[in-house]
Parts: sequence; C-alpha cells; structure tokens
Amino acid sequence: MLMGFRVSELCSMAEDGERGEEEQLEVEVKEGIASIALLPCGSISGHFIQLPGSICYGLHGTEVACERECSRGEDYRLIKLTIIDYNSKKEQDVMVECRGHDAARLSNIDHAHGWGKDVAGMVEDKHGKESKVSVSFECETLKADEAAADHIRQFMPKLSGQADVVVNIGRMSISGLNFGAEE
Repeated sequence: MLMGFRVSELCSMAEDGERGEEEQLEVEVKEGIASIALLPCGSISGHFIQLPGSICYGLHGTEVACERECSRGEDYRLIKLTIIDYNSKKEQDVMVECRGHDAARLSNIDHAHGWGKDVAGMVEDKHGKESKVSVSFECETLKADEAAADHIRQFMPKLSGQADVVVNIGRMSISGLNFGAEE
C-alpha cells in the first residue's frame, strides 16, 4: 500500500490516465452528406450536413492556379475550400484537390497520391495558413440540367439562374475542424 492505495488501484488509475490522454489526442471526424454545386467558373458552393444531429456547414471553394503540376490531367483542380460554421460565423480554410469533371472527388493535397510535402507546404504557405483539417468527398448522385436547376432553387437559392451548373451529392467526412479554437 502506498498512501492508502493498493498497487492494483494505482495501476488501474494509471491506465485510466493513459486512456484519458489517448482520448484527448483523438480528432473528431464529422460524417455526413454534402450537396455541392460545381460552377462553370471553377468555383464550388454548397452545404455539408453532419449526421446525426443535422448540423449544417457552408462550403465555398475557389480554384487556385496549378503552378508546378502540369501532368495531372484536365480533370484535376486545386481548390481553396472554406468551411463555414453558420452558428458561430467562423470559417476554416483547407486546400483540397478536386478530380473528376462533373462527378467530383475531393481530398486533401497532403494525402493525395503524387503530391510531395514540399509542394503541399508551398501551396499552404502561399494560399493560407497550414490546416490540420482533412476533407474527403465523393459524388454519389449527379444532377445536371433541369434536375440541377430544381435542386439549386430549393437548397441554394442564391445560385439560381446560373447556367451550366452541376450538382454533386455524396458522403463527406471532415476531421480536425475546430471552430472553438479560432480567434
């Protein structure tokens, strides 16, 4: 016995402490459905709805000129994605690559095949502070023409009237998002 505790109790308390540290290191992963409009100018706009709970975040992306990667193909775009928390009115930026013409796939550039850390770092330095946010999206439903126009009128009315907009709907996961830490 040490100070009124048995060795087995001390070991149990130490294990609980280690588990507490591990839990603090875990990053929350938000899973849900995203509805993204691919605009003809190369920008994207949409919503991410975290499930369960139906918490809605805004998505807005602008295309960044690709300076050093010419061999990626015409379906490749680099996007500065801004994730907006409507409740706190705070935003976080992350650089993502967008593949696919009308059926988009979004992923972080530092996790994507072919990007070195030096190139990812260069892009982050030039276009925003380094982010620990990780994004993954893959189109499961594609809406074009009248179906896209109907979807935009119902869910994205500010984009109504734009021609040649394609809507992608699919599962999205976002990790490392922390609006509470932003000042």
